Amino acid sequence: MNKKHYGWYVLLALLLLSLLVFTAYGQQGKKEFAFKGTVEKVDANAKSITVKNENIPGWMSSMSMSYTVDKPEALKNVKAGDQVTAKVYEGDFKVLYDLKLVPAKKEQK
Repeated sequence: MNKKHYGWYVLLALLLLSLLVFTAYGQQGKKEFAFKGTVEKVDANAKSITVKNENIPGWMSSMSMSYTVDKPEALKNVKAGDQVTAKVYEGDFKVLYDLKLVPAKKEQK
């Protein structure tokens, strides 16, 4: 390998390293909030879900809103009327992360 090629490999490695550091730094500092709500509509084709969320102090008041999800396969398990939980992040009002269905409570006799 000649010196010219070596220089390009070093430059490429530094560029990749700086991208990794920038990405990690970009995620750092975003506050995480617990999201709870009731599903109003699921659109599997659009990979979106409409949820009326509970009030989340410091993030969003209670309202109905359409969101995308980080893992579209999670939409297969939810339907209108279901209770769900997820994670949301400061400044990101479009995506629900780690969407989970809250098991229905059994009625007591």
